[in-house]
Amino acid sequence: MTLASLSEATGISVSTLSRLESGLRKPSLELLLPIAQAHQVPLDELVGAPPVGDPRVRAEPIVRHGRTHWPLTRQPGGLQAFKVLEPKRKLEPDPQTHEGYEWLYVLSGRLRLVLGEHDVVLTAGEAAEFDTRVPHWFGSTGEGPAEFISLFGPQGERMHVRARPARS
Repeated sequence: MTLASLSEATGISVSTLSRLESGLRKPSLELLLPIAQAHQVPLDELVGAPPVGDPRVRAEPIVRHGRTHWPLTRQPGGLQAFKVLEPKRKLEPDPQTHEGYEWLYVLSGRLRLVLGEHDVVLTAGEAAEFDTRVPHWFGSTGEGPAEFISLFGPQGERMHVRARPARS
């Protein structure tokens, strides 16, 4: 990327970018954020930030059966949370059962969910919750990738509280 095209993409003058590049100017957060966006990299990657030890900040992805999972929780057992990317592919559903309770929340794309006798497609902003002892399967619709949050736990019914409005 040239300085001129980076200037156009960020709104930062060519002279300022040149001084940053040559080390004559120290970068500020106000300058680094648009540069990171223009290069489509996280800010911590742009500046070479050290590891922080918190998997929610820079989690190592886990790839299982072609699906990428980013752990959002660290402790073994109990509630597990993942950000998941299901790639565009066409698989035949193979419903499974196991102990637990699961919530799915679709961030982007379309996620096919087969749950017992039901076969539904969830879109961005939609959620499903179910007992995992019911035969279930989820995956791509084949139209594109789907990104979603998965919460899984052995006692799912305890993971949320339904609040009622206070009486006046």
